[in-house]
Amino acid sequence: MQVDVIASVNEARAIELANRTVIVIDVLRATSTIITALAHGAAGILPVETVQQAKQAARDGDITGGERNCKKIPGFDAGNSPFEYMGESVYGRRVVLTTSNGTRAIHKASKADVILAGAFLNASECARTAYQLRKDIALLCAGTQDEFAFEDALCAGLIVAELFRLGCPEQEMRTNDLGSILISAYQHHAGEIPAALLACSGGMRLAKLGYAKDVEFCAGIDTVSVVPVWVQQMMLPFAP
Repeated sequence: MQVDVIASVNEARAIELANRTVIVIDVLRATSTIITALAHGAAGILPVETVQQAKQAARDGDITGGERNCKKIPGFDAGNSPFEYMGESVYGRRVVLTTSNGTRAIHKASKADVILAGAFLNASECARTAYQLRKDIALLCAGTQDEFAFEDALCAGLIVAELFRLGCPEQEMRTNDLGSILISAYQHHAGEIPAALLACSGGMRLAKLGYAKDVEFCAGIDTVSVVPVWVQQMMLPFAP
């Protein structure tokens, strides 16, 4: 089984994603928020690329959510903080979500056989789900404005390491050079993920805007068992 990591949306090519299971990772914060909303009973997440698309897609009863430059979009019901998608306010409702990087990455992966959303929150379950599909895997890091993001890379390292653990010894597992480097990077930071995220550029940016608790929340490992999967333009909980 081949497991490749792609550093950012800008580096992804359709041919690398076709016929694979693609795990989209946007730790700060889109995939963490999608996972959280589904874990709290959202009916589904409709990820769209633009603010205009979100406005056009929203129906009565939907939650419009998203951000630009880490800030809530004017006129929307919610931003991109996981804490805004907890409890009764989200239960049973569809979320129409647009973010600077994560929702764009999901659409970039549209040629994949299966698209999953991964983050630290569901890392082990996401790896297990992807492994059980028995297809080659690509981990697509959303990055920030088309550039490499440390938090996504660390999470990719964790998921690749878990995939290798699941595949040993009966399945030959291979990864690209970036995947090998990121396994080591994750292992180096494994005991200090919250601090590592707060020290990276994305974490510092959010903390400066008052979202330090978001960063700490998104650093939680395996706190959720939900694995979002792309089904007819929606992210829904994976059901075998």
